[in-house]
Amino acid sequence: MLRKYIGIFVVLAVIFISAVGISTPTLAQTKGEVPGTALGIKSDTDLWRFVRTGNAGTSQMKDELAAVMIQSEGDNWRAFRNGPLSVYGAYGIIGIIVLLTIFYFVRGRIRIDAGPSEDRIQRFGTIDRFAHWLMAGSFVVLGLTGLNLLYGRYVLIPIVGKDSFATITAFGKLAHNYLAFAFMIGLALSFILWVRHNIPSKLDLKWLAMGGGIFAKGVHPPARKFNAGQKIIFWAVMVGGLSVSMSGIALMFPFQTSMFAETFGLLNAVGFNLPVDFTALQEQQMNQLWHGVVSLGLTTMIIAHIYIGSIGMEGALDAMNSGMVDRNWAKEHHNLWVEEEDQKISPKPAE
Repeated sequence: MLRKYIGIFVVLAVIFISAVGISTPTLAQTKGEVPGTALGIKSDTDLWRFVRTGNAGTSQMKDELAAVMIQSEGDNWRAFRNGPLSVYGAYGIIGIIVLLTIFYFVRGRIRIDAGPSEDRIQRFGTIDRFAHWLMAGSFVVLGLTGLNLLYGRYVLIPIVGKDSFATITAFGKLAHNYLAFAFMIGLALSFILWVRHNIPSKLDLKWLAMGGGIFAKGVHPPARKFNAGQKIIFWAVMVGGLSVSMSGIALMFPFQTSMFAETFGLLNAVGFNLPVDFTALQEQQMNQLWHGVVSLGLTTMIIAHIYIGSIGMEGALDAMNSGMVDRNWAKEHHNLWVEEEDQKISPKPAE
């Protein structure tokens, strides 16, 4: 009989313990409380909201970022880089190549209307050509290595394989980092040499209104040493080159700058209302995205510049090769500059 009561008691005890063990967590989850005496916040939702917003916990590691479990901006960075940046960047580069190809077959090469002559005139000196090719040559390498980082895994790996791609990318990264300084030197030197020739004037409006004469044969709007189209290229390269150089330096020396916080602070001083409280990691992410956006924009524009300066226009390439250009070409595309140069050689007598 005693054994019977003991057995019943054990069964009832097991049922009670099981009921308490199951109902307690369920009750705690329903009320949003942490079971028992465990420390924590009210619910899992609050916990993950706290973590997902980038709040830092505690860590014995010296790196302050180690205490951040989830940095949600990383998702935004990856989505923008692999989405709009890559997609629209590819559209821009492929699109400009297609447009230039169509333009070439429709318009043809822009010839010298009066035909080549034996007379030559110096357009650029040695220092000018050095600055141009230093900037242009380094930009080409920077552009190719940068495009490789963005598209190489999709384009090169199927062609050369993963091992070769890894080698190409490793050397490309070194070339990108070191030749960046050559680009900056060329950029600064070009600005010093040419800024006085690239100040906008009313003459530029007439040049733009006539489409620069590139769409119709025999049309040559007046221009000095640099026409409106070249001025647009100049200022785009100067401003874009400076911007991409600053973001590039921030990427080469990570967590040492606060370019976006400082820039937004300056904009806020003139009426904007932009956020300025960025972590070091957020600064790096924005630097990388901005670097890509500006670089792709410059690359697209420079492809058109390369076309016009080479196969697109007869006689144009001589300006940066030998520095001496055909006089007929110069008269058609930069007539006021030719007059200024002739005036220096044989000034008109005073009346």
